[in-house]
Amino acid sequence: MKAYVLKNIADFSFEEVPDPALDGGRLYGLNEESSVSDDDCVIVKVKAAGICGSDIPRIYKNGAYHHPLIPGHEFAGEIAETGKNVPGTLEGKRVGVFPLIPCHECAPCKKREYEMCANYNYLGSRCDGGFAEYVKVPADNLINLPDEVTFEQAAMLEPLSVAYHAIKKSGLGSGTPSANPDPWIVVCGLGTIGLFVIMHLKSMGYSNILCIGNKDSQKEHLSELGIGSGSYADFNKDDIPAFVNEKTAGCGADVFFECVGKNESVSLGLNVLGPSGRLQLVGNPASDMNLSREEYWKILRKQFTVTGTWNSSFTHSEDDDWNIVLRSIASGKIKPEKLITHRFSPEDFYKGFEIMRDKTEDYIKVMCIM
Repeated sequence: MKAYVLKNIADFSFEEVPDPALDGGRLYGLNEESSVSDDDCVIVKVKAAGICGSDIPRIYKNGAYHHPLIPGHEFAGEIAETGKNVPGTLEGKRVGVFPLIPCHECAPCKKREYEMCANYNYLGSRCDGGFAEYVKVPADNLINLPDEVTFEQAAMLEPLSVAYHAIKKSGLGSGTPSANPDPWIVVCGLGTIGLFVIMHLKSMGYSNILCIGNKDSQKEHLSELGIGSGSYADFNKDDIPAFVNEKTAGCGADVFFECVGKNESVSLGLNVLGPSGRLQLVGNPASDMNLSREEYWKILRKQFTVTGTWNSSFTHSEDDDWNIVLRSIASGKIKPEKLITHRFSPEDFYKGFEIMRDKTEDYIKVMCIM
C-alpha cells in the first residue's frame, strides 16, 4: 500500500510500505499494557483523513515516539478485514475511529475514563495511523457511521469530540455554571478546536459568544457559524479587556476557553473573567506556563474555577462525547464540513502539510479524500 511515512524529524515521504496484517501478532505502542491482539483488531480501508495541528510539529520539529511511523489520528473508512474475535459480518461497514487505545487496567480505565489512561497507545503517534490506504485498528475503537454521515465528516469526529469534551468540562454542557441565565462566553484561539467549540456552543443555543483571534480570515469562518464581526476582537490589535468589559456591561466573562496554549492567553482569561468565572484550558502548551502573584490572587479573590481538559470520552455509551457528536452530525445540528478549507488526493496530500507548516495560505481543516 501507499502511506506517508515519518522516518525521522522532517524525513517524511509518500511511499510503498507493507500492508498491515492480522497475522496473529499484536498491535504494539510504547507500552505492552496497551497492546492489542490481532484477533481483536480489524483492517480499516481509509476513506478520509484530516491533518491535526499537532501533526505538524510531530513531523517537522519534535519527531514521534519512534520511527518509522505512519502519522494520522483523524480518519474514517470501511472495515476491509476482521480478526478472529471480530464478527466477519462487520466487513464493509463504515466506521469512525477513536485513536486512543486504553490499557483497561489502570485506575482511570477502571472508571471508564479512558482519555486519562496511564498506559495508553495512540494511533498516529505511538503506532501507525491513518495517513495510509489501510490501518490496523482495535475493533473496540470503532464507531459505526449512519448513512447520513459522510467519511469526511467522520474524519472530524476526533477534534469535534475534543471540543465537545471541553464544553462539558466547563459546565456549559450540563447547565449554566453561573447565576447568568445566558452566560457570556469568550473563546480565545480560532483554530480547528476553537471554531468547533463555537460550532457546538451555537448548536446548544448559547448566544453571548465573544471570539478572540489573530487573523482577518477568521472573521469569514465565524460568519459561517453565525457570529457577527462585532463579536470578534484581534488578540494583537485590540484592547481585549476593554472589548469584553464593554460587551458584558462591566460584568466580565462567565466562561473563558483558552484554545491557544500560551501564557499570554491564559493571563488574558484571568483578566477578563468576572467573579466566579471559569477558565477552561484547552490548548496544548507551546512552552512553560507561568502564573504571576497578581494572577494567582485573582483566582483566589474572584473565586475562579480553572479546569483542564484533554482528549474526549469514548465508552460506547449513548452519552459519551463521540456518540453525542455523531448524533449531532447525523441530524444536521452541526456541519463540520463548513470548516474544510483544503481537499487533496493522497498523491497531493503533502501540499497540505507544507501549507500548514509554512502558513502560506489560510487554512482550518486540511483533508485527504481517498
